[in-house]
Amino acid sequence: MSIIQAILVIIIAFFAGMDGILDEFEFYQPLVTCTLIGLVTGNLTAGIILGGTLQMIVLGWANIGAAVAPDIAFASTASAIVLAMGNLGVKGVGTAVAMAVPFAVAGLVMNMIVRTICVGITHAMDKAAEEVSFKKMNMWQTVAIILQGLRVAIPCGLLLIIPTHTVQHMLNAIPSWLSAGMTIGGGMVVAVGYAMVINMMATKETWPFFIVGFVIAALTKLTLLAIGALAVAITLMYLNLDKKGGNGGNGGGDSNTGDPLGDILDDY
Repeated sequence: MSIIQAILVIIIAFFAGMDGILDEFEFYQPLVTCTLIGLVTGNLTAGIILGGTLQMIVLGWANIGAAVAPDIAFASTASAIVLAMGNLGVKGVGTAVAMAVPFAVAGLVMNMIVRTICVGITHAMDKAAEEVSFKKMNMWQTVAIILQGLRVAIPCGLLLIIPTHTVQHMLNAIPSWLSAGMTIGGGMVVAVGYAMVINMMATKETWPFFIVGFVIAALTKLTLLAIGALAVAITLMYLNLDKKGGNGGNGGGDSNTGDPLGDILDDY
């Protein structure tokens, strides 16, 4: 990896770390971060596949109250760096996915350290507010955000210091049975992440759509674009039925239970 590529990767990692807290531009999302790192390192296809796979995993990750989810930014950037330095292409995606989980836990530890430091920064901002010093408040806010960027950029820079041939030797030294197991485990983690999302979304009204989508995907050879077009069509049909159900089926009744399909059937 050239010096220019390494600098670009560190810049991407820095912005991913900052946006992981700002959560404004979705720059920290694996699909974005891994794709950009794959682009600047000449592994675009592998980067897109890795980003898409990790994106399915992190769908079920969320901060709930004081419980902080594993760090998405460091997991995606570090795994993409390992994939690029390993020079295994698409074949190394499974290993990179398996390594993303421990990277996410390590990133969570660094995140908690920075958040602890930011407690002191918060008190400094309180003092600046008492002094009515907007300049100091903006300065401390900027410092806190920069720290979030550095917590990802610095570890990624340390990863880049490791010689490429060393990373390649380490990845090639992994036994085939372990590599296959890591690939299978990474796929299972993806399934668990998506299952967590379904568990949050699942209701008696949405389950039929999940079943229809699964059957179409499993029994046909339709592409994702075709399945997406079918989903849009079904959604438009459902919204149309929703309007009719809310109007009592054009005068057929006044009941509205919140289930448009059920209301229409009741009207009939």
